[in-house]
Amino acid sequence: MALGARSLVAAQRRAAWRGEGRDFESLRDYVPGDELRHISWSATARRGRLMTRQYQIERDQTIIIALDAGRLMTARIESESKFDTGIHAALALMSAARRAGDQAGLAVFGRRVRTFVPPSKKREQVEAVLEALHAVEPELIEPSYTRAFEFIAANCKRRSFVVLLTDLVDEEGSRELLTSLRILRPRHLPLVVTIADRDLRASVRDAPASANELFAQSVAEEIMLQREAALRHVEAQGGLALDVTAAALVPSLLETYIRVKERGLL
Repeated sequence: MALGARSLVAAQRRAAWRGEGRDFESLRDYVPGDELRHISWSATARRGRLMTRQYQIERDQTIIIALDAGRLMTARIESESKFDTGIHAALALMSAARRAGDQAGLAVFGRRVRTFVPPSKKREQVEAVLEALHAVEPELIEPSYTRAFEFIAANCKRRSFVVLLTDLVDEEGSRELLTSLRILRPRHLPLVVTIADRDLRASVRDAPASANELFAQSVAEEIMLQREAALRHVEAQGGLALDVTAAALVPSLLETYIRVKERGLL
């Protein structure tokens, strides 16, 4: 079974996760690693051993996936574009969310929001997204994060986990993204996911053998530094950030979703 498929199955099996959600479920024996704030001192005194409060992870939460259909998402990684890679990740996350009792929706945007599937946890939601994406292709334009986030803020009043699937290579694009995140915060929890280029990372690691390779390496290093700086700023604003290769995208995204729910961040 492929790594992404295994991660999806694992996420589905953990649909009744126990973690730091807000709904108290039961008491159990303390195990190393449990947070001290979850220890029930009254139960500990009664039973003569450390007892921990256990919580049921909340359901019926909202996930909005914002898929960039701009210029950088036309770049190809092996046999498919970054946009197609983003579609696969979005569908995997939506499937996991439905099985966890959450509702998920999708917004695809370039200079404007091109298609929007409102959040739902119906069984047919993935099919609705596939239908909406049927004729959508990425365009050689710069995306407007501002318009995308304004649309999401206007159409999603309930606190949501907003997952942005995009890419960043220059300071201007990073600046607009960071500025527009204020539209979502603090009502929503944003996760900015950039799809890294494995070859770009390799070019930085390998020693250049010519002047051309040295120049290419310098450009690659600058791109990676700007991306890292932008993602650090996302986290400084209270959001989450993830920079992963296409191969690691689905498992990393699902694990992040699981952690968000386990920690009760929504």
